[in-house]
Amino acid sequence: MSAPTLSWPTDALRAQLAPLLPGIGVEVVGEIDSTNSELMRRARAGRTAPTLLVAELQTAGRGRLGRGWQSGDGEPGGALAFSLGLLLAPRDWSGLSLAVGLAVAEALHLDIRLKWPNDLWWQGRKLAGILVETAGTGGGHSDRFAVIGIGINIAPLGGEGFSTPPAWLQALLPGITAPDALMRLAAPLAQAVRAFEPQGFAPLAARFNARDALGDQAVRLSDGTEGVARGVGADGALQVHTATGLRTVHSAEVSVRPVAGEGAR
Repeated sequence: MSAPTLSWPTDALRAQLAPLLPGIGVEVVGEIDSTNSELMRRARAGRTAPTLLVAELQTAGRGRLGRGWQSGDGEPGGALAFSLGLLLAPRDWSGLSLAVGLAVAEALHLDIRLKWPNDLWWQGRKLAGILVETAGTGGGHSDRFAVIGIGINIAPLGGEGFSTPPAWLQALLPGITAPDALMRLAAPLAQAVRAFEPQGFAPLAARFNARDALGDQAVRLSDGTEGVARGVGADGALQVHTATGLRTVHSAEVSVRPVAGEGAR
């Protein structure tokens, strides 16, 4: 890990988050392999105090299903990459990544859409990604240490290596910086996670569906099944109408892609 080069409002972030997450530490590093990986390493070593860890650059960022996550163009400030780690004991973990995505989208811009289960889109292109991981705390406790990783493209990113060039936040909010974006969303994110613990995802389903990027669109599941996405249920599972009926899809099972050139049916 190296020292950061940008100016980050760590004191202001700590003041915002402390009422929601007492004792939280706010750390910013210049470069790290992955903020999620670092907090998971700490959790396995028994370090489970609430922590917001921000990195200006990640050398081995990770996404869902083991995919690599590239954010930014290699320059500090080109992307916002951070992880929030805290102990959680929700009644049901289902839908946590959707609740996180909804909180981020609502904090940033009305036009941001949510692509089930863990991406934020703008105009059909990926703007941000979310990776939620957990580690057991031992001792028979019901809570786990949750690590919520978020990567947001802030500045334009070249389209090389992408089937579709990614979106970036400055196209929606001209002049916004990575520290600005973090100040916008850190407290709403913490509030959403705290509310999720007793309530689960069900109260958020209608708001998620209002921003659903896949709603009424033709989609293809990774097992080859095609159908039409019909929003998410109370547990956050995607509802897909297929030739054999309505199929409930859980994020651990498959990935979902829109079918190119096909719209609603």
